[in-house]
Amino acid sequence: MQLKDKVKIMEFSINQSIKNIPQVSGIYLFKDKNDKIIYIGKAKNLRKRISSYFKKREDNIKVQELIKEYNIIDHIITNTETEALLLEAQLIQKFKPKYNTLLKSGTPFKYLEIINDKLEGLPKLVLSNKQTKNSMSFGPFLFKGKIRSVYDYLTKTFKLSLCNKRIQNGCLDYHLGICAGNCKSEFDIDSYKIRMKLVKELLRDDLNSCHEILVSEIKKYNKDLEFEKSKHLNNYLKNLDFISQTLKAKFSEDKYKEQIIIKTTPKNQMDDNINAIKELRKILEIDKNPINIDCFDISHFQGSYIVGSCIRFTYGVPDKNNFRRFKIKSLTDQNDYAALQEIVQRRYKDLKNVPDLILIDGGKGQLNAVKDLINNVKFISLAKREETLFSDNLPLGLKLDLKKDYARLLISLRDYAHHFAVSYHKELRSKNFIKDLA
Repeated sequence: MQLKDKVKIMEFSINQSIKNIPQVSGIYLFKDKNDKIIYIGKAKNLRKRISSYFKKREDNIKVQELIKEYNIIDHIITNTETEALLLEAQLIQKFKPKYNTLLKSGTPFKYLEIINDKLEGLPKLVLSNKQTKNSMSFGPFLFKGKIRSVYDYLTKTFKLSLCNKRIQNGCLDYHLGICAGNCKSEFDIDSYKIRMKLVKELLRDDLNSCHEILVSEIKKYNKDLEFEKSKHLNNYLKNLDFISQTLKAKFSEDKYKEQIIIKTTPKNQMDDNINAIKELRKILEIDKNPINIDCFDISHFQGSYIVGSCIRFTYGVPDKNNFRRFKIKSLTDQNDYAALQEIVQRRYKDLKNVPDLILIDGGKGQLNAVKDLINNVKFISLAKREETLFSDNLPLGLKLDLKKDYARLLISLRDYAHHFAVSYHKELRSKNFIKDLA
């Protein structure tokens, strides 16, 4: 079949289904016959953008090859066009589709973070490629030049740059108005902390106050005919507007997690996963589908190097952002029950991010040790010897039917958690072995 004939067929097909495509912002995914993603794009209007591929053809070889190879088009709706831009970058970096050329390498995002400076013990504004644990983080931001411009503006305007020099009257950068002055023998720490607090508030308020200051200064320079200075500040203003839009979007790499899993997992696999979830709901007699399932396991070597793991599957797919591993702190001797109690309590200490279902690697004893620790969450356990499932409504146990989807899902969870725990346990043993040799 020639390309023009295929295009006619595709045009008819897309015209039939175009009413199902919403006229809202989002991202779209071209997939081949094997359900592999081959192109990801963003759109302010999904219906208009997707239909444009099947109208008057351009002399674009890449688009022609894409139309030849694709089988289906899927999409994810976003709240704003800015979110579509960020989600597109996130997924291109993750899946690296063959017909995308940009954003496939490196880290697509930048974050503005306030961290504690190790040398000075002071809060410090930094640009980072990923979120740092225990920091105050703003972002993610996509265009690195724009966020760097805002970072430079904030650090210079509020004199937040910390240096590693010690000069009584201050370094050259201090006298140029760049360094915060921590190099001086008489550094005004309180003043620095106040300036940092102002930056925090600016970022929390979506930079509105900073925007007003810039507009006021630009008007002042224009009135005084200082157009070069006005132009310089206007560049900051343009970048600031973009950063403000990004902050207002409140985007995170987990925001569309469930939609991403559904839309990017091969259809046959996702159908099996959803069926497994429905089977579990019926077997366990629970009120809702257990979409997010956590699994805990304990690993040790002859009672030493005791560690624990917690992994999460969402819609039956590993959700690695919610994987956790633990050194057991409360025990020196082997006690699987006490170790499980410790890691379950530590995992949900603030009762945030609690899953729909919690699976324990073990039998009735392990289940009884933890089942009352977290309210409003169903606990179950899976004993390896005969692959038997235990829960409150299955006190005598249910031997898994290995032909069923739910059984394959539970075994995958248990085995994944076990591997994750064992790999951490081996890592600790290896580190201690190296220490002993030193």
